[in-house]
Amino acid sequence: MGDRAEHIPDSTADAVGKLSEALEYVERARGHLYSFHQLIGHGDLVLGEAVDALRADGQTAAADMVENEMVGRNVINGRWTFQVVEEFDDTYWGPLREAEEQVRSDLTDGVRHLHEARMKEARRTHGHPDHTENP
Repeated sequence: MGDRAEHIPDSTADAVGKLSEALEYVERARGHLYSFHQLIGHGDLVLGEAVDALRADGQTAAADMVENEMVGRNVINGRWTFQVVEEFDDTYWGPLREAEEQVRSDLTDGVRHLHEARMKEARRTHGHPDHTENP
């Protein structure tokens, strides 16, 4: 870690570390939201294939019902999954990233993962080739 941010108290590094940890969890949740988006999109395409298969089998009423009721249906009132993702990004994820970056800039001179860097320094075996400070 060298002399990076040595003037910052551990309590501040820990508090900012908690904010960064919260952002990491939200990043993971966002990934799951994108998985949801892709899975629903693929499911809708397969629904279209099911409609075609039902129609080819002469099951016109069933095909019409599935097509009219389910193919292209909103997953949340008025929204497809891409709109849910966009709204999440604009309403929550983006502002949280900005807040975390602002707090980190103001309180840790912009140093990322200061808490973890200090933990690495405390836990590494000095002089060991696999415990070096830097790459």
